[in-house]
Amino acid sequence: MHLRVLALFLLLFALAPGRAQEPYTPSACELLPLPDQQVSFLHEGREVTRWHFDPKYPRPFFYPFNGPSGVSLTRMGHPGAQNHDHHRSIWFAHAKVDGIDFWSESTKARIVQKLWHAYEDGEREGIMASSLGWVDENGDERMEQDLVVASRPCKEGEHELEIQITLRPAAGREKVELEKSNFGLLAVRVAKSISQHFGGGQLTSSEGLVGEEAIFGRKAAWMDYSGPIVTGIGENRLVVTEGITFFDHPENPRYPTAWHVRSDGWMGASFCLEEGYTITKEAPLVLRYLLLAHSGDCDPDKATETLNEFGDRPGFVLEKATRPHRQFEVRRITP
Repeated sequence: MHLRVLALFLLLFALAPGRAQEPYTPSACELLPLPDQQVSFLHEGREVTRWHFDPKYPRPFFYPFNGPSGVSLTRMGHPGAQNHDHHRSIWFAHAKVDGIDFWSESTKARIVQKLWHAYEDGEREGIMASSLGWVDENGDERMEQDLVVASRPCKEGEHELEIQITLRPAAGREKVELEKSNFGLLAVRVAKSISQHFGGGQLTSSEGLVGEEAIFGRKAAWMDYSGPIVTGIGENRLVVTEGITFFDHPENPRYPTAWHVRSDGWMGASFCLEEGYTITKEAPLVLRYLLLAHSGDCDPDKATETLNEFGDRPGFVLEKATRPHRQFEVRRITP
């Protein structure tokens, strides 16, 4: 009888509210949803970038995209031309989708986030998955975009933003046309001080070419924009050199991609610079890109090593959740 009472006591003690739990260990990479439809990507509690998807903007974007110093390597808009306000840091767009302008600020067409699927914290990467709709001026969805983003810490405060997009015709449509244009699909507007024209930066391609005139329209496996960044306040202001290397994945169609670059401070992977592309229900378009925020000037050897690692890395799959309290899960494809 005493043993039965003791066993019951131990069971009640184990189930009692307030009983000490295993110590909580935070993940190194975390995603923090914020008010006004934003998501912060954190590495050890430090923000490295933020996703903005408020429908008041014509399309979602990432800002800031912080370098190792903690200062953003990108900016909102052109330093000298208000008609380039659509250059929102890091953004998706295309000038001609079924003949519709999804690029400029004057268009009524919009790219909207319809829902988020998953936020996955982790030790090596934090992953976000969401669904976007490319909606024309009449409110009809022309194209659907699945978006998976992985934020990955590297050595000495550097970090990677890995992006996978899957484009397909919207529900009820058999195909969608990405027409020939050098504007689209993923572009980066760098900080003023990094640009060649407004600051002290330099464009460099994987082919060893330097500057807008040599690079524009050429194919390359990666593109780098590096230059001075100012950190600190007042007497503690300090100029350091940092930059962004933008990688095309070796398994992307049309690899290596053609590039639209400008000395005034932007670079874009121009998937349709040379010819258009038809996307069908049976054959969605999957593209993967990588942005590396790095210290120092462009390092071609390091960029080549990063490209090889990126090329060997499996992509993502989104599926119905098997774990409790989740609707969807996103994971790396098992090789």
